[in-house]
Amino acid sequence: MDFEFSDRCAELRERLLAFMDEHVYPAEPVYHEQLVASGDPHSHPPVMEELKERARELGLWNLFLPHPSEEVAAPGLSNVDYAPLAEIMGRSHIAPEACNCAAPDTGNMEVLNLFGTPEQQERWLRPLLDGEIRSAFVMTEPDVASSDATNIELRIERDGDKYVLNGRKWWASGAMRERCRILIVMGKTDPDRVGGDRFRQQSMILVPKDTPGVTIVRNLPVFGYVDQEGHAEILFEDARVPAANLISEEGHGFLIAQARLGPGRIHHCMRTIGAAERALDLMCARAASRVTFGQPVAERANIQDWIAESRIEIDMARLLTLRAAWLMDTVGNKHARTEIAAIKVAAPNVALKVLDRAIQVHGGGGVSDDFPLATMYAHLRTLRLADGPDEVHKRSIARGELGRVATPEPVAD
Repeated sequence: MDFEFSDRCAELRERLLAFMDEHVYPAEPVYHEQLVASGDPHSHPPVMEELKERARELGLWNLFLPHPSEEVAAPGLSNVDYAPLAEIMGRSHIAPEACNCAAPDTGNMEVLNLFGTPEQQERWLRPLLDGEIRSAFVMTEPDVASSDATNIELRIERDGDKYVLNGRKWWASGAMRERCRILIVMGKTDPDRVGGDRFRQQSMILVPKDTPGVTIVRNLPVFGYVDQEGHAEILFEDARVPAANLISEEGHGFLIAQARLGPGRIHHCMRTIGAAERALDLMCARAASRVTFGQPVAERANIQDWIAESRIEIDMARLLTLRAAWLMDTVGNKHARTEIAAIKVAAPNVALKVLDRAIQVHGGGGVSDDFPLATMYAHLRTLRLADGPDEVHKRSIARGELGRVATPEPVAD
């Protein structure tokens, strides 16, 4: 494994770092002010369009897409090349959108790119790649344990040249945005399959947000924060969409979900490491600038321990992420599933520890909105649940490890 930056990655990295310093960080307070002034927490601050235009000019657009394309300004980077760039974008909550690399759109674009028909790609993928619209991925349900996807109950039933959707979903991140136009919805088209076939019960379908019968019930706050992208509870009541909106074939929903969530998980981890790095920077700056009992806080042994431990843990998480990315590039997502599961557990937990230390060093300011730490903590805590909770990933890892050990012969009493 060679993790030295490729020439292409190094050049983009320098360009992206300059973009962050010159444009993104200065735009953060402007973004917040415009959001508040609009009176709508899910509105689209005008400064974002300025950032997007600048990112496109600099060639920092659709960096996540692994397929090169001049038509939609996608450089076609490997996972290893993309990892350092996603980490940099993860340092700011507005940078991923500025570069059209924000979840859940990245995963949805990958789904449409891999499984969409030409008509679906023209209608929905192109405007997403161009940054003209946003999307949501609608999978989780309030009435079942959705960490087991076979529990999903929303029905997708064929009726002539239409499909009819009935059910309730929640935590549809991005659906509250005013620019969200399309939902990718997972539900059951064949609930009667059993045994090994139960993974063929599910399908995915494209549902325009303004479809009659689709009701946004409410936004779900996170630890009291109302995120700009929003997390919607959505009710589907006889919502009818054309049969042509089905993605791939009936029964392929679980397969599509696995294809989507693998890259999505590692992208989250890449950005999470960037957030942890920013928290460490803030912790160090705060410790160096504050004095208690006649001595800088940075001189305290326990604070130095926190800083050292944070450096060690962030670097370990980064290396595990890069190994997972390298395996995805060389042997494929399926064969990298253990490493993807491992980093999905490790990265958020590391970041939360670093953030907790940074909050403590900031004192009362750390839990206020005067610093980004509290909102970062709330956001990153959700990643221990999003795209599969820690416990599901640990179960997958453990089963893989146990599978390597031959079953011992039972011992007679």
